[in-house]
Amino acid sequence: MHEIRIAEDLTAIVLEAAEKGNLSKVTRVNVSFGQLIQIVPDIFEFAFRETVRNTIAEDTEVTIEIVPARVKCLNCGSEFRLVEFQFACHKCGSTDLQIINGKELFVKSIEGE
Repeated sequence: MHEIRIAEDLTAIVLEAAEKGNLSKVTRVNVSFGQLIQIVPDIFEFAFRETVRNTIAEDTEVTIEIVPARVKCLNCGSEFRLVEFQFACHKCGSTDLQIINGKELFVKSIEGE
């Protein structure tokens, strides 16, 4: 369950940003996860709630965006979105693929007062 480790890391980022921004309360955190990170949003949100307990981010609303995975076939040059983790080109069948996006894991914004 890597969601716990990611929630712990996010909590550290949020609390550090809140301190730097002189926030007394964090109200919203917007995060993006690439599809290939394989985050289960409900598990992540539960883990995050546990890691921010008794902090200024305790009542934070979390918005999670899942970024679809896109790949490029290094054989024919076709670019396409991965569906159901079928790692073969839709045009030529090659498995020689380059990931364009889908491994992202970043904080889009932190809001507070």
